[in-house]
Amino acid sequence: MTDLTIPPNADTDRIKALVQDHLEIGDTVEVRSEERTEDHGTDVVGDVTGFEPGYLEIDGQSLDAGSVRYDEIHTVGTIESDSHR
Repeated sequence: MTDLTIPPNADTDRIKALVQDHLEIGDTVEVRSEERTEDHGTDVVGDVTGFEPGYLEIDGQSLDAGSVRYDEIHTVGTIESDSHR
């Protein structure tokens, strides 16, 4: 798994650009809103289905139903890349 940790001073546009450079539609990812610790693991796991304005779409879900706002991403890791299937 390849992780991308978002720089703390990155704005939403920069985060979206970093995420788009790191991921592809169809990748299975793990998204965390804060650093992984013993008592805080994964926040969201699913397939990337879109790079929407303001949020990373996971499993075709809306922002309220399971997708993640760019400014809430601390780390995103690729579990399985679509290009390697």
